[in-house]
Amino acid sequence: MGNRQLSQKTAKLYEQIADHVAGLIDGGTFRPGERIPSLRQLSTQKRVSVSTVLQAYSLLEDHGLIEARPQSGYYVKTKSPYSCPEPEISTTVSDPTEISIQELTMMVMHDLFNPNLVQLGAAAPNPAVLPTGKLNRILASLTRRKGDFGIQYDIPSGYKDLRVQIARHMVKAGCSLKPGDIITTTGCIEAIDLCLRAVCRPGDTVAIESPTYFGILQSMEAMGLQALEIPTHPRDGISLEALGFAIEQTPVKACLVISNFNNPIGSCIPDEKKKSLVQLIGEHEIPLIEVDVCGEIYFSEPRPSVCKAYDEKGLVMLCSSFSKTIAPGYRVGWVTPGRISSTIEWLKFTSSIATATFPQLALAEFLDRGGYEHHMKRVRRTYAHNVARMSEAVVRYFPEETRATRPTGGFLLWVQLPKSVDSLVLYKQALRSGITLSPGDMFSSTRRYRNFVRLNAACWTDEIERAIARLGDLIKGQIN
Repeated sequence: MGNRQLSQKTAKLYEQIADHVAGLIDGGTFRPGERIPSLRQLSTQKRVSVSTVLQAYSLLEDHGLIEARPQSGYYVKTKSPYSCPEPEISTTVSDPTEISIQELTMMVMHDLFNPNLVQLGAAAPNPAVLPTGKLNRILASLTRRKGDFGIQYDIPSGYKDLRVQIARHMVKAGCSLKPGDIITTTGCIEAIDLCLRAVCRPGDTVAIESPTYFGILQSMEAMGLQALEIPTHPRDGISLEALGFAIEQTPVKACLVISNFNNPIGSCIPDEKKKSLVQLIGEHEIPLIEVDVCGEIYFSEPRPSVCKAYDEKGLVMLCSSFSKTIAPGYRVGWVTPGRISSTIEWLKFTSSIATATFPQLALAEFLDRGGYEHHMKRVRRTYAHNVARMSEAVVRYFPEETRATRPTGGFLLWVQLPKSVDSLVLYKQALRSGITLSPGDMFSSTRRYRNFVRLNAACWTDEIERAIARLGDLIKGQIN
């Protein structure tokens, strides 16, 4: 009896602790994505055992209020009641189309980096979480130690020590790479360009996700390629059923996907589905150009794998960079070209000879010093929090009919507005209010996302919240 009474008392106590923390979450003391007190902190504060707090936190996890992050602590779950419905997806595969977004993209790009505007449009990382000080110190040291080497041309494949570090870090993504499998590039966009040039000719058709990053569309437009847009789910990525049908009906020269945390919709292809995608393109001997610039910005363990991890035929060309995670201005990317490695290396040489030397040296040293994982934990924590805050603000200030993605990584939100709203008109109205965003037309060759916008949630400030509120007013003005 005594033991049973003790267990009942303990159970009641941990429920009280759980109710206390849930109340703090409901009241806004701890917001989605924020860390809550550690087991020991709350144990000391409430004068209860650590095991009692652990039971309370387990109960909160069961109710979907918090989540545990290995070696980091407990956080308020980002999937909370503020979420609105997910955007609709297109249900049909379009015919291959010519791409003509140059004028629109260049018009918008002139505003995306204007420091006088509240920047909600550019997919730029948060400057506050970049390791600027460390990189500056490394560069200063390198100029003294390797000044002569740093100003010389590198070989087309890139600085070997950096390629060693990339190969080591990609083990976590399921890849078994050797330094010789990797070629460094001037940003990820050059890696994509090289892959498209290697496998396509003007007039060829490339199957792409819909929507997709406008930089990919720009590259394809410049090469005279046609886009075959495939329906893409806001959580699970490209529809394999639709892709399989398209491949049967159309001569597709290549397939291009952003496998983890797609730009703009934030979708992440599940690992099993990645394996099926690789099998599908393998059956048809179609090259797969895979982009993974945000794969390291995941909000919960484990890191998602890449399609390249399942590639046994050398058909997957994995492209990435350090632009979203460490140093966008360094413009250092890389590609693992698979079976066409020699072709990509030759095209790299004819394109830009080699990637800039000093940025490669600095990144290699930063990765080798062991501070990368600590840096990325801060990045993931910050973006999980900021994405949650912006999602909450969209629900609060935008019309009820609004839909928004629920990304589990990256820092972008894809927002579907009421059908009567024209995002290009909204873009021009927002500019007059000192705000910039990315209108949905930029992310499709068919201009099918007229009432969508992409928002950058990398930063969160009072000024940004006011900007979201102002956008809400402008949107409501279009539907009234």
